[in-house]
Amino acid sequence: MNIPSSLLLLLLAELALDSALIHHLADTSLMHTLLLALLAMLMLRMLTMAFIWVFSRRYASAAAPLGLMRWLGMLLHEYLAYVFTFSLLLPFEKLWMRPDRLRASHSVVLLVHGYGCSRGVWWKIRRELEAAGHVVATLSLTPPLAGIDTLEIQLDQRIREVCAATGAQSVHLIGHSMGGLVSRAYLKRHGAGPVTQLITLASPHRGSKLACLGMGENARQMQPDSAWLNALGETLPAIAVTSVRTSHDDFVTPQDKQRLNGAVDIEMAATGHLALLYTGQTSALLCQLLAGNTCPASTDKGTEQRRRLA
Repeated sequence: MNIPSSLLLLLLAELALDSALIHHLADTSLMHTLLLALLAMLMLRMLTMAFIWVFSRRYASAAAPLGLMRWLGMLLHEYLAYVFTFSLLLPFEKLWMRPDRLRASHSVVLLVHGYGCSRGVWWKIRRELEAAGHVVATLSLTPPLAGIDTLEIQLDQRIREVCAATGAQSVHLIGHSMGGLVSRAYLKRHGAGPVTQLITLASPHRGSKLACLGMGENARQMQPDSAWLNALGETLPAIAVTSVRTSHDDFVTPQDKQRLNGAVDIEMAATGHLALLYTGQTSALLCQLLAGNTCPASTDKGTEQRRRLA
């Protein structure tokens, strides 16, 4: 079963269980029962995010301190992004995401989602990239807990499909979180091929401690110093590579493990892992990078070129 279908079933089951329990304990009206059940769901998600934030602080990398109001705003935006993504967007993906519109073009942007997600997470970014004139393709990687090398095969197939459908000679890969690792696995196995640019968003290039709590082969592969990450290495093909790093990330921790040798390193401060997908700053940055408005990636493996976005 895919992620949207699984999340919808879990959402309905949670709502039914909470409603039955509340009605049994309080004997409230149906309307009040549903409202209390929704409140309970929001509270559970708040507790989940609180746990993730506490966990991420335990392994946090050094970063510029934030003022209290900016820190609270970041937490609120990340919580809202979490609720929106997993309670509204992905369970009802078919209502939000139409099929890709692949018209003839010499260049295509292909968006690769992260762990536990599907193509639906690109709802806002895809719309804004298309508004800027780009031809944008997406894919949903299945099964969601498979090894990254298995998911890479699907990326290879999608690249072939997109190039055949559009006649594109150039593909720009944008990967969020695990999607950046899937993209790098493709480049390691196939070389650059039609891919002329790779942009990763908050990707755990050197692993994440939170992956130790995840399920599936891909979660094990994303643990720091895993055999899979060591085999992947950090050798990059001769294409433009940019790592957009969220220095206050809550899912990739320590946050410095988003760094990738040989890539342009762009730091986004005061931005959560999921909120990154919904801020206009991200879309504007991607449009700049796709237009080539930044320095090219260094060919020196030990060198990083850095920019910081406040």
